[in-house]
Amino acid sequence: MKQKSQNTAIYYKPDGYTTQGKRLLGRQSAGESFLKAYIQSSPKDILYCHSDNYEEFCHFQQTTTPWLKNSVNFDFISTTESYQLAKVGNLYIPSPNISQFAWSRRFYDQRSYSICGVTHTITSKEAISSISNLITAPIQPWDALICTSNAVKIAVDKILHDWGEYLAQRLNCKIDVELKLPVIPLGVESEKFEYNSDFRNTIRQRLNITEEDIVILFLGRLVFYAKAHPVPMYLAIEKAVKKINHQGKIYLIQCGWFEDEKEEKTFKESAKQFAPSINHIFLNGKNQEIRQKIWSSADIFISLVDNIQETFGLTPIEAMAAGLPVIVSDWNGYQESIRHDIDGFRISTVIPEKNNAFDLASYYHSDSINYSRYIAQACFATMVNIDECTTALVKLIDNPDLRKKMGENGKQRVKDIYDWQNVIKSYQQLWEELAEIRNIKAMSVPVKKGTPFHPLCDDPFNLFSHYSTHHLHPETNLQLSLMANDISLQKIRSIWATNFGANSRLSNDIIDRIIADLSINKTLKVAYFIEVYGAENTPLLIRTLMYLLKFDILMISH
Repeated sequence: MKQKSQNTAIYYKPDGYTTQGKRLLGRQSAGESFLKAYIQSSPKDILYCHSDNYEEFCHFQQTTTPWLKNSVNFDFISTTESYQLAKVGNLYIPSPNISQFAWSRRFYDQRSYSICGVTHTITSKEAISSISNLITAPIQPWDALICTSNAVKIAVDKILHDWGEYLAQRLNCKIDVELKLPVIPLGVESEKFEYNSDFRNTIRQRLNITEEDIVILFLGRLVFYAKAHPVPMYLAIEKAVKKINHQGKIYLIQCGWFEDEKEEKTFKESAKQFAPSINHIFLNGKNQEIRQKIWSSADIFISLVDNIQETFGLTPIEAMAAGLPVIVSDWNGYQESIRHDIDGFRISTVIPEKNNAFDLASYYHSDSINYSRYIAQACFATMVNIDECTTALVKLIDNPDLRKKMGENGKQRVKDIYDWQNVIKSYQQLWEELAEIRNIKAMSVPVKKGTPFHPLCDDPFNLFSHYSTHHLHPETNLQLSLMANDISLQKIRSIWATNFGANSRLSNDIIDRIIADLSINKTLKVAYFIEVYGAENTPLLIRTLMYLLKFDILMISH
């Protein structure tokens, strides 16, 4: 039976695709929902998993099996056998760190498959380094780094441009990298966020909230230095309460998770200090039931993100899918996903002009400050317009028809653009385009004969060939030596120090056949063993012969 075509192999590390860990990060939520959407997107005969070990492959099977609509076969492609990705044609990496995979591919056939990564936060030194490495790695025209928003793409382009400019100046040469940077947003399962009156009644009754009351919802990590500083939100809501005509109570529910007790204390103290007129409720956002039901209990969603590490912003999309009007900062990916005055309101932001924080960059580069302090300092130099937010809140609190209209607009927008079934189609179209490019585009940095596949990770016997007195070559004559007997072989094979690395040599059965050949012929050239035992993997045969020479099983005949 002919197999159905398969778009990609998934590089799988559990941390990149689960929301069940101790910490819950946006990239994990996005990774989990992407994987589920990919699994369910179209019928597949085989699911390919590219991972470091069999345990991770088993975890991949356990994770994806509940999502399957039809039975499939699972294929494990180890990272030690990446050449097998040629049968798939594409490798998906849930991060921008695709350079290392390009180097792995270079050891085999650079045209055999495409590599596709995706951006999440791009603020850390590690993330920026992984992007800058794209310039020097053997990236091909048939590779891609998906940017989740135009805001991210502009930043990625700047990183590549600035690093390329430096290298060109430093090396006195032209630097060019041909890599696709398509903009494809993250997605959501629209149906998962459908309004549910039972959910609304259950949560509101549990929290003693009446139907006349207004619930403003924030959902996400509750960490002021890495997500959204809460005080501007508190101040805006407090101002709004003094201006509204609405007679019911105003509740602010912050559904999320704190980094530590100190963070929790400062959030709750700040809420009382800066928004004393508001009814504050904090809920555990790690609880899946709460995360699922809380959307239906709310009337307005708010997210005044002010952090440079934010790139896309998934929770406003989820809020729109739930039919909620949204109030967000005019920041990063929010600028593209939320239409001002249509789906909700984008609140203007202000930051310093360029070239006003090189000291922060220097401190972070030298590790004088850590990543958290670096992004926190940037956060404290970012303003979200509190008065604009107040005006938006008053409009939505006092106008239920406007809430309904904006909520319906946002809900339709999510179905049209951000539902995973639509987003996955964009992924698949990209992968098909990359496959076409592999057939027509010239290869970047082809491997020259006699040069290492990776200049900084050469064959050790190339780099250190001058260390030895002699080299084993095809014309070298071999014969049996003192340890070529059953008792001695058993000793060598039973002791860890002498049997180490057995999986990097030919099997003991073949070694026994080599010994048998020499017992009959007395002396044989290395070329003979290459022809008989090394046709499929000559380097492995050579290293096996060296192993036998090392422990006096064989000897060189002069």
